[in-house]
Amino acid sequence: MKTTIFYSFAVCAMTTMFACQSPTNNDGTNADSTGAIRSAPTNTGVDRDMDRDMAGDSARAGVGTTGETGVGTTGEANRGALDDRTQKFMNEAAMGGMAEVQLGKLAQERATNARVKNFAEMMVREHSEANNELQSIAQRKNLNLRKELEGEHKDHYEDLSKKKGADFDRAYMKMMVDDHQDDINAFEKAAENGTDPDIKTFASQKLPTLRKHLDSAKAIQKSLKQ
Repeated sequence: MKTTIFYSFAVCAMTTMFACQSPTNNDGTNADSTGAIRSAPTNTGVDRDMDRDMAGDSARAGVGTTGETGVGTTGEANRGALDDRTQKFMNEAAMGGMAEVQLGKLAQERATNARVKNFAEMMVREHSEANNELQSIAQRKNLNLRKELEGEHKDHYEDLSKKKGADFDRAYMKMMVDDHQDDINAFEKAAENGTDPDIKTFASQKLPTLRKHLDSAKAIQKSLKQ
């Protein structure tokens, strides 16, 4: 009789102990003794590491140093900041500058008039300086400028190279008047309406020199007709 009572008491105690424990559900939540569900702990050490990695990947995808996927500081990002109009101006200015230098070198060899030769020397010197400045700006913006004469500039050089003596002098000076008038128009537009501050400054600084060249070219052209 005593054994039966002791056995019953032990069974009841064990049943009460298991009922008080909080079993864990399959979804990672715990239930208390009343059946209420308690949320499992979140943001473990592994989860925090994954969050940091994902945040780093997102940042790298949005902002890069080469500008390939986002806004960067070098490479394609800088070139991407130049609109089509600015890139066109830079390429045309580079082409025109190369033409002035090459035509000037040809005039130094072929011209017979001393004033024409002096003007040609000035073209080579001052347009070479401007070309170097423009090339430096283009390199900073990762824009490759044209390096060979093309189109009408190439045609002008070939036409002029066929002339000699006084005919050469007149043809060269007429070309210089026409070219510098076109250059001044293009540089004025870039200085006033350009979107890139470096190019606006470049165009503004070169305008006085271009106007000086045009005035000299007109004066020499007039003297050749007398």
